[in-house]
Amino acid sequence: MPSILVIEDKDSMQKMLTATLESEGFDVEAVSDGQAGVDKAREKRFDVILTDLKLPKMDGIQVLSEVKEIDPEAPIIVMTAYGTVETAVQAMRMGAFDFLTKPFDTDHLSLIIKRAMENRRLVAENSLLREELGRNHGLNDIIGVSEKIKEVSELARKVAPSETTVLFLGESGTGKELFARAIHQLSNRAKGPYVTINCAAIPHELLENELFGSEKGAYTGSVARKMGKFEIADGGSIFLDEIGDLDVSLQAKLLRVLQEKNIERLGGNKVIPVDVRVIAASNVDLKEAINKKKFREDLYYRLSVFPITIPPLRERPEDIPHLANYFIEKYCREMNKKPAKLSREAAVILGKYHWPGNVRELENTIERAIILCGDGSILPEHLAIRITSASEIRLRDGAGLKEVGAYAQAEAEKGLIKRVLAETKGNKKKAAEILKVDYTTLFEKLKKYGLQDKDN
Repeated sequence: MPSILVIEDKDSMQKMLTATLESEGFDVEAVSDGQAGVDKAREKRFDVILTDLKLPKMDGIQVLSEVKEIDPEAPIIVMTAYGTVETAVQAMRMGAFDFLTKPFDTDHLSLIIKRAMENRRLVAENSLLREELGRNHGLNDIIGVSEKIKEVSELARKVAPSETTVLFLGESGTGKELFARAIHQLSNRAKGPYVTINCAAIPHELLENELFGSEKGAYTGSVARKMGKFEIADGGSIFLDEIGDLDVSLQAKLLRVLQEKNIERLGGNKVIPVDVRVIAASNVDLKEAINKKKFREDLYYRLSVFPITIPPLRERPEDIPHLANYFIEKYCREMNKKPAKLSREAAVILGKYHWPGNVRELENTIERAIILCGDGSILPEHLAIRITSASEIRLRDGAGLKEVGAYAQAEAEKGLIKRVLAETKGNKKKAAEILKVDYTTLFEKLKKYGLQDKDN
């Protein structure tokens, strides 16, 4: 049942309003002075508050101000027998929903109350919508339809509201920083700072200063106090990229920060508490680094409370067209160019390439192609990659089983076709019969492996 608070000092008016509103099906509570009304608003959330302007202890304008502090979305209707334009304007500017001059028609009052309740409902729905959009916003930049990327997104969504330390694992260019930012945006720290630092990009002798800050005179050339990234990130999140490259001496200090939640600046002895959520990422095998004594095992377990592995692009080829189109739109917009289209031939090449640089390499490839293609379609010659035959595919270090299998299959097919063509002295029809494929399939294979102009 909708609830209404009536703040009215005249007993007869209070009783009339209470009876009228209860007959309309409202749950009504009534008080006789402004302070009592504010106290009631602190105890309970009302759907609508109806207050007189002239009241004992606290007038209606003060009630309006106090209640808005307690419940900013509360619809407040101000009543007075001494209405003036100035008072009405003041009340409306302070957030009153409406202003009524006594005497008023109860039907009119009922209409305004229902309108106020509808407004409150819409405000609540909009708030829920904003909350839902906020939950999804962090993942809006994650492009992909593959089950693997959906699984990673779901893990990120689940861990985001917690304070748990997250460790992203995966090759360079897979989008670890994008997911880290998404977790921050989906967390309760979203309004706080989000600070990133690449542990591999800064010399280790300078990295301590960057992370923890320094006092004046801490080192040669230090002329002022410097805040470190952990202090700057206080109340928010810090993303430590390439954590596997962190110097062992700094690993011990980072471990202490994670355990004790405080830091000490270089050259200082003051302990500074920091409230920071740590998100880390590595493209190296940290367990292997532990075995080689290059990474502390205790720090690894502190960081990997919730590890998330982001798959390389070659393991989710169905995402390539979506990513390519996203980057095409992005760079056409940034370069003020007409929307470009990806030609079928170029799309085939993007799908066959193994992308050792992952999404970052794909983005760079598309950016270059947009520059070269003018206002037309993106053609194979606009791409910085070229795959015309199996012999041009080279296995990179650390290739996965799928990549190895595809390569081995291509080499085996190529070798068998060459041998059968030699046996049939170039008779493709007879070769197709021996290979148990139709002529069209054989022709496509010959073209794929660069054998169409060879007799053997």
